Amino acid sequence: MSEKDISNLAAILDSCAKIRKFVADYWDADALFADDKSFDAVLMNFVIIGEAVARLSNACKENSPHIPWDRIKGFRNMVAHDYFGVDAEEVWQIINNHLPGLAIGVEEMLKKKN
Repeated sequence: MSEKDISNLAAILDSCAKIRKFVADYWDADALFADDKSFDAVLMNFVIIGEAVARLSNACKENSPHIPWDRIKGFRNMVAHDYFGVDAEEVWQIINNHLPGLAIGVEEMLKKKN
C-alpha cells in the first residue's frame, strides 16, 4: 500500500471519528439538523471522506471490495452538488448504520498495510 493510500485511509478514519463526535449529543436526525453548525460539520466530513476515497488507488480499493467505495463517493457528490437536497434522516441512517462499518474496514486495511 502506498503512502498516499495510507494518508487517505487515515483521513477517512479521522473524519469518521469527527462525525461520531459531532453527533454524540443528538438523539435523532431532527435534533442534529436543528443545529446548523453540527449538521454542516458532519456534511463537510462526508465530503472529506468522499474526496479521500476518490484519491485511493484502484489496487487499494480492490483489496477491500466489501466496502462500497462507489456509493461513498456518490454520497459525497450528492452532498457537494445538491447540498439543499440532503435529507437529514438519510444522513442519520448512514451515520448509524454504515459509518461504523466503514471505520472498522479502514482500520483493518491500515493494520494490513505492510
